[in-house]
Amino acid sequence: MALLYRHLRVHQIFGANTDVGKTIFATALVRASAHGDHNVLYLKPVSTGDIRDADDLHVRRFSGRFSGRVEADCLFRYDEPVSPHLAALRHGGANQVSDGTLVNAITSRLGSYVQATSGAGHVYVETAGGVHSPTLSGSTQLDAYRPLFFPTILIGDSKLGGISSTISAYESLLLRGYTVDALLLFREDYYQNWEYLTSYFAEKGVPVTAIPPPPARISSSEKDITNLESYYKKVSQSDSSGLSKVIAQLTERHQSRVKELNSMPARTHSQIWWPFVQHSLTHPNSKSIAVIDSAHKDYFSVYSDNNPHISLDTDSLLGYQFDGSASWWTQTLGHSNPTLTLAAARAAGRYGHTIFPQSIHLPALKLAETLLAGPGKDWASRVFYTDNGSTGMEVALKMALRAYTKRYPSERDTGRDRGKKLGVLGLKGSYHGDTIGVMNACDAGDGVYTCEWHESKGFWFDPPSLTIQDGRIVITLPRSLRQFASNGGAHGEDFVWIGARGSLNAVYDVEKRLGTTLARVYREFIERSLDNIKTEIAALVLEPLVMGAGGMIFVDPLFQRVLVDVVRSRSPPVKQSSEGGWSGIPVIFDEVFVGTYRMGHQTTSTILGVHPDIAVYAKMLSGGLVPLATTLAREEIFEAFVGERKDQALLHGHSYTAYPVACEVANETMKQIRKLTETEGWNDARRKWIGESTVEDVNDGATRVWSFWDPEFVDKISKLSSVKEVMTLGCVLAIKIDDGGKGYRSTAAQRILDPIKNTDASSNSPHPFGIHFRTLGDIAYFITSLNTEGQVIKKVEDRILEVLGGSDRT
Repeated sequence: MALLYRHLRVHQIFGANTDVGKTIFATALVRASAHGDHNVLYLKPVSTGDIRDADDLHVRRFSGRFSGRVEADCLFRYDEPVSPHLAALRHGGANQVSDGTLVNAITSRLGSYVQATSGAGHVYVETAGGVHSPTLSGSTQLDAYRPLFFPTILIGDSKLGGISSTISAYESLLLRGYTVDALLLFREDYYQNWEYLTSYFAEKGVPVTAIPPPPARISSSEKDITNLESYYKKVSQSDSSGLSKVIAQLTERHQSRVKELNSMPARTHSQIWWPFVQHSLTHPNSKSIAVIDSAHKDYFSVYSDNNPHISLDTDSLLGYQFDGSASWWTQTLGHSNPTLTLAAARAAGRYGHTIFPQSIHLPALKLAETLLAGPGKDWASRVFYTDNGSTGMEVALKMALRAYTKRYPSERDTGRDRGKKLGVLGLKGSYHGDTIGVMNACDAGDGVYTCEWHESKGFWFDPPSLTIQDGRIVITLPRSLRQFASNGGAHGEDFVWIGARGSLNAVYDVEKRLGTTLARVYREFIERSLDNIKTEIAALVLEPLVMGAGGMIFVDPLFQRVLVDVVRSRSPPVKQSSEGGWSGIPVIFDEVFVGTYRMGHQTTSTILGVHPDIAVYAKMLSGGLVPLATTLAREEIFEAFVGERKDQALLHGHSYTAYPVACEVANETMKQIRKLTETEGWNDARRKWIGESTVEDVNDGATRVWSFWDPEFVDKISKLSSVKEVMTLGCVLAIKIDDGGKGYRSTAAQRILDPIKNTDASSNSPHPFGIHFRTLGDIAYFITSLNTEGQVIKKVEDRILEVLGGSDRT
């Protein structure tokens, strides 16, 4: 919803407190802008109290000879002189005005003004009270107005205590991402707050302007009006007051912002080396490069000067895009979440960065305890901190390899030479990061995620996949498994068509499926394959349920469960030195992508019905605000590194290991997620997939799968001619475009769905938006946050259907 126009400058006026003179300054700024021959709009979104004292009427009354160029308006007016949230509550009871309604009203009024003035002039939007005064809904103004992301003018407090309240208000604005272009206050000569604040804000690049206070009110209203008119004339038209300079500064900052945004694509193209991008296919213009001016909740505000729909000065230079990839899978509670921002500030102010080896701080300890009582419950006893998923998996591999070699020492092959020959067991299409060690724990496959040092070490099963095709649940067996099943007397085709979409929970009822013929086929196939492996296998490494970067491959959960059961039932052909809490070989769950409720459950262990020995969590763990990863392990894994010498310890670490800021944000994220799991929004989504009667069971921990994406939408998408298959769980929706099996090298998904990036001009929504999305070859995927509103998801679904050719719902 952020708006930015080429020739229309918009500033929002906040006050450091109540009664600091916001309306006096607003009136003076309006007159100063009008004196400079600009069209001016003064907007007061919410007004309470006697209409005779209304701020918009005050501005209109004192616009003087510039009244032809000045408009003043109020959007929501209440008679009672109380806080807006109380006025709305008393006026309409439960029918309070939501923040969305308030923002929409401001945007609509601004849009009509832009059209009427051909997109040129100055706009001042004055808030009520202090920065944290409530809006009509009861939320604070800073949060309610944040989607608009207007640059701000802060009116400082010139009274006793005003220095503190002004600085506090400024910091509150910064914590929510606002830019403060100017600080204005009265020149009160006794307290002289303006002198201190001028010096204080000089270091912060915020210009401070102090003007004389208005004349004291007198009993004669006529004389009072005359005095005020004289005052406004003096401060708004005299260079000595400094307001003409303020207007110039505000205009210059507006122009600089537009110029900066316009120059960023070319500057970026010549200096930045992007990940996962073929630079020869990009161009130095804002149409091919997403210039993100700000982000809020589920949206990016993207500079779109070169987009086709930006053709007039009345068009906003910022397009509104839904963040369809959850910002590379990291978003948990949406962008610029104030609760997480404050958590980060809290830890940054208390700790900054602290060294971690043989020390502790409360955020790290609390997070470890939360994880061990959550996804690590009943199996994990230790938490190791790193800074991202790839390094978390590096640690997991080191843990597993050491635990394996200590559990199964070899009389024939010992020391480092043996370690270099060890391999892992996994699935084709897996991906665990881009550091060399975890790359070696993946099959080289078609060579997409490789480098010159990549040396795959192990064996990888080609897994059966789970999709929805033409409205039916489909388990597709790879050729090797299909052939094995046929040779064993079973027919591979018997395991393809499972049933209607409504039977999705039957497919994920792993415990019940363990007694099926397909489970027997899986078990025998895995046993036979393991017997033929020549490499010494030291660990099983899995992305449970979904292999993300490999193409959003939803693996049949039964296959992964049987695979875990089989490797735990077998002991390697070397001497076993001891017994412990794990058997066979260590099992690693890479839950970097799927963990922390991405799939609707805190951990995929709930669905698979089996715990790992080591597991890694990242991405959503810290809300997408700061990097953090954790590796959880059983006590027996930890004990493999306990010894008399330091070189027997796990000598792995990062400068920002257990970064206090990240740990505190993660603690707050986990707290907010717990609240979300009990909300009606989650229950509504669950009901659509699993029915009314089972929602309570899910809240009690029963294994049921569901999705935030509507089942009817998924069904319809699966029946489109351009779509080969679709699949969804939790936040994730994956759509495979039919492109003749070109896989990762296909450009079909990007090409066919590219129109959804543009704003839907035909939409009746007051804020039509495009959709920013990523592809994995022929796979287009879309990911919500855990708190994305249902109505937003519905709009995204409708847009996808429209672009793919199925806009009418059935």
